[in-house]
Amino acid sequence: MCCTAQHPSGRLMGYVIGKAEGSPHDFHGHVTALTVAPDYRRLSLARTLMNFLETVSDDVYGGLFVDLYVRCTNSIAIDLYEGLGYSVYRRVREYYGSLGLGPGGKDEEDAFDMRKPLSRDPYRRSVRPNGRDMIVSAHDVS
Repeated sequence: MCCTAQHPSGRLMGYVIGKAEGSPHDFHGHVTALTVAPDYRRLSLARTLMNFLETVSDDVYGGLFVDLYVRCTNSIAIDLYEGLGYSVYRRVREYYGSLGLGPGGKDEEDAFDMRKPLSRDPYRRSVRPNGRDMIVSAHDVS
């Protein structure tokens, strides 16, 4: 899934990239990337793009939830996602470790796995209230 927001002048304002994945019991949408160009922030474009991905995940693919990973230090993005109805499902230790960006060639920053239930999950079984307390290793995340 991919959706772009383009200005009438042709300038790219933002995009979301996602996919449908999982097994039958946890089939879901996944946000791979979301970005909005600085000149177009605070115009609800991120909300519009996320709504598109959620609608496709729900109506076309019949997913149970949508998930995404975000750096634990990215408070602006976390606030955005929480405002859209996402909650922390778990904290993944050293999720970004495979990117090789930090000191000594390794980025060891943790990520929050955030989720939002869709219409196939009316009892909200795909989320949990204490997700920030659930800590797993990056090796445990598929």
